[in-house]
Amino acid sequence: MSFFVALREDVATARSHDPASQSDLEVVLAYSGLHAVWGYRLTHRLWLAGYRLPARLLSQVLRFLTGIEIHPGAVIGRRLFIDHGMGVVIGATAIVGDDVMLYHGVTLGGKSRFHRREDKRHPTLEDGVTVGAGAKVLGDITIGAWSTIGANAVVTKPAPARSLLLGVPAVVLPSNEDVTESARGVVLDD
Repeated sequence: MSFFVALREDVATARSHDPASQSDLEVVLAYSGLHAVWGYRLTHRLWLAGYRLPARLLSQVLRFLTGIEIHPGAVIGRRLFIDHGMGVVIGATAIVGDDVMLYHGVTLGGKSRFHRREDKRHPTLEDGVTVGAGAKVLGDITIGAWSTIGANAVVTKPAPARSLLLGVPAVVLPSNEDVTESARGVVLDD
């Protein structure tokens, strides 16, 4: 996929996820979550090319400008949407699948400083995961595809696909086909 096709896809994703958006131009100019994702895509390319210090420095400038910190070493799939964005942190070894949605204040972080540099320390979110405002997903765990993490949950254990995770510490409610998308929205509404 070309860089410009990816940019257009990111704009379309923002428009489809945010009913308050009025136009593509508004999204391009005013959505800090989108700016952070675009900046990440650039810093990640630098990171992979071996320009690690410039990648980190640019990511810190982007953090200052957007309020969103995405480490350039993280691996992020297509169509990530960060709604409102302020305070989002995505750690260096995090893996984020396609079609993931993060609300403000989300942390994809590590649990301990006692790891070797090459260890995976941050979570993996599979495709379609939604993480509510203020939630913390910590450690080398995997959250299964199309799961929903409720606002302010603290998740430190893995969860299977289509789970609903709520509470501190988060309790995993297994797959429930009766939980509709609109019911999930009630849990995450900001």
